[in-house]
Amino acid sequence: MDSLDSDLLRTFLAVAQTGSVTAGADKIARSQSATSIQIKRLEEILGRSVFERHGRGVVLSETGRQLMPIARQVTDQLDTALRDISGDPVIGKIRFGIPDDHGREKLAQIIANFAQKHPQIELDVTCALSTGFPYALQKGELDLAIYEIETLNSQDELLFEDPTVWTSSIHADFSNSDVLPVALFDQACWWRDVALNGLKTRGQPYRIVYSSQSVSGVVAAVEAGIAIGLLGRSSLHNGLAVLGNEYHLPPTPSSKLILADGGKNNRAIEALKAVIRSAFLNYG
Repeated sequence: MDSLDSDLLRTFLAVAQTGSVTAGADKIARSQSATSIQIKRLEEILGRSVFERHGRGVVLSETGRQLMPIARQVTDQLDTALRDISGDPVIGKIRFGIPDDHGREKLAQIIANFAQKHPQIELDVTCALSTGFPYALQKGELDLAIYEIETLNSQDELLFEDPTVWTSSIHADFSNSDVLPVALFDQACWWRDVALNGLKTRGQPYRIVYSSQSVSGVVAAVEAGIAIGLLGRSSLHNGLAVLGNEYHLPPTPSSKLILADGGKNNRAIEALKAVIRSAFLNYG
């Protein structure tokens, strides 16, 4: 009976992360033909294609998307086992950014697991609104970051997809209000743009009554019953309700939570990536 080989999974990950067989081959120091053979072998074992042709490169098929978190988990665990058994400690310092809304739930788990496995690595954590994280990575101010985007590119590493919804307090009803009160983020980000475009599409008067830099601030305003707000489903709790069709608001896109680095990969950063992937594996 055929079985999945970790070497095939590593080749699959390299091609998926770079978006092409040629670039994937360079990443793992193999020839393009050898890389193509390994991908073909993987597809023969699975009985399905893991990639689809897209321009000059490739994108994940539905089977590839299902395989991606499994391949990451398997290779991460093998790498961790090798480090633990060989007794070669990982040292260094990592500057890591995580959004404040996801940070509350996940940061303690990530830090605890990482510190237990890699006690000689210092973590410098920024827990804030993630709109500035891509720029911080580009400028070398962060080594690794989790942040939210609206549109996923083929090379983005998706951790979690969170549908966005319009919400209000379970005790509030603005369906008959002449002017709809709204709570929004006060920084330039795609969440704010989506909310404003939806309100304009609605074609009825609205008023921004509250602004905040954080998800917790918007949640507090909605929970207090002073406004509606656009939030991710992961931020909802029993005191909040998803608005129905009576508000005539158009559907909103999902938020894609991705993991990105500043291009300076080393053993410490790869070790933290493995812990982050594990923390988000069954999130939602």
